[in-house]
Amino acid sequence: MTYSRLETEDFARPIDEAEAEAYLRGICFKTGPPRLLGVELEWLVHDLSDPARPVSAPRLAAAADRLRSLPLRSWLTIEPGGQIELSSRPAESLASCVADLSADLSLARSALRDLGLVLAGYGKEPWYEPDRVLMKPRYDAMEIYYDRINDAGSTVMCRTASVQVCVDAGYEEPGPMGYGRRWRLAHLLGAVLAAAFANSPLHLGKPTGWRSTRQACYSRMDPGRTLAPAEDLEPRSAWAAYALDAPVMFVRSEAGPWSVPQGLALRRWVRTGRPRPVTRGDVDYHLTTLFPPIRPRGHLELRMIDAQPGEDGWLVPVAVTAALFDDATAAETAHRVVQALAGTAGMRTAPRNPLWLNAARHGLSDPELHAAAVVCFAAAREALPRLGAPPRVLAAVDEFTERYVERRRCPADDLLDHVNGKESH
Repeated sequence: MTYSRLETEDFARPIDEAEAEAYLRGICFKTGPPRLLGVELEWLVHDLSDPARPVSAPRLAAAADRLRSLPLRSWLTIEPGGQIELSSRPAESLASCVADLSADLSLARSALRDLGLVLAGYGKEPWYEPDRVLMKPRYDAMEIYYDRINDAGSTVMCRTASVQVCVDAGYEEPGPMGYGRRWRLAHLLGAVLAAAFANSPLHLGKPTGWRSTRQACYSRMDPGRTLAPAEDLEPRSAWAAYALDAPVMFVRSEAGPWSVPQGLALRRWVRTGRPRPVTRGDVDYHLTTLFPPIRPRGHLELRMIDAQPGEDGWLVPVAVTAALFDDATAAETAHRVVQALAGTAGMRTAPRNPLWLNAARHGLSDPELHAAAVVCFAAAREALPRLGAPPRVLAAVDEFTERYVERRRCPADDLLDHVNGKESH
C-alpha cells in the first residue's frame, strides 16, 4: 500500500485522545453489503521424511526465500517461528477465493517438496518446540513483553498456526446482516467453530488435556489484548475503549531496540506524551498487537480456528464460516442456534468464559457445542450451492461433517487416537 505525502505526514503528526478515539471508532467497522471474503492460512513447516524432526533455521530461511520467488496471488508472510502464512486478496466469491489460494498452495507445496519440506496443518506444533527464527525489533520486543507474563505468548508467536476467515462487517442498519448483530454472532458462533475445528491437543507428543491447546494459550495470555471487548457497549465504542485501554506492547524506535514499557495503556501514553508523543502511525501499529478472537479491521477477522490437516482441510472452515455469515438464511439459523449458548458463556468475555473454555478443552464432545454444530453445519451445507461453492468444497464439507461433526469429534481426536494407539475412521 502506498500513501500520499499528506497521508504520510498525517501518520507522523502527534494525535490527542479525542482524535485517537474518533479514529478508532471510524476504522473498526466499514459497513455496507456483505460482499467480500478473505482468508489467512498459517502453516507449520515439517521435514518431509520425519515430521517430528526439528527443521533448522537455515532450512526455514531457504524455504522462505524459495516461496518469495514464486508468482503468488496471495501475500506471503513468514511468522516468528518460521510458520508460513498466505493471505488471500479480498475475493468477491467463495469460488474465486478458493481458486486463488489453491493455486498458490500448489506452487508452495511443490517448491517446499523440492527442499524436503512440507506444509503441516496443526493448530500447535505437536512434536517439538520450534525456536524463534525471525530476529526483528518487533519480535524481540514481543518476546520480552510476553515473557513477563508466562510462556503462552511465546508459544502462540512461534509454535501455532490457524485458519483466519475475514468477512465483511455488514450493513450499518440493524437487522440480520447489520454489523452489530454480526459482531455478536461472531462471539458465540466462534466457540462452535473453535470446537469443531480444534486441532492442537499435543505438546511434545503428549496430550495436554485440551482439544485446542492453541486456544487455551490465548486464554492465558495478556487479557488486555486477547480477551474480547466488553459486550455491554455499542460495538464501535467498545472497540475504541478496548484499544485505548490495552497495554502498549512496545514503543518503536528507528535507532536501537524498541522499548518495552510496563503498565502503559495507549490512553495514558496519548494523554502524557511520554516517552514521546503518539502519532496516528503508532495507533495503527498498536492495533496490530491486539489479538482478540474476533478483530474488527473494517471487516471481521475470525481468529479462533486451528490450522487443519490434509491438503483440503482448510476449505471446510472457510466455506462453513462464509455460509453462516453471508447467506441470509444460514445466518438467521446460526443466530437462532447460538443464542442458546449465551447462558453458558455468562458474563465473562471470550475466550475465558465457560463456553469458549469448553470448546477448547472438549471440542465437539461437549453436548451443547455438538448440538449447535450439527445445526450450523447443516445450514451452511444447504447454503453453499447458493454461494456458488464448487464441487470440491461441497465434498470437503460433506466428508468433514460425516467424519467429525456427526460423530462428536474434531480433528484433534485423530491425533489423540494416534498417540494412544487407536484406529480413527
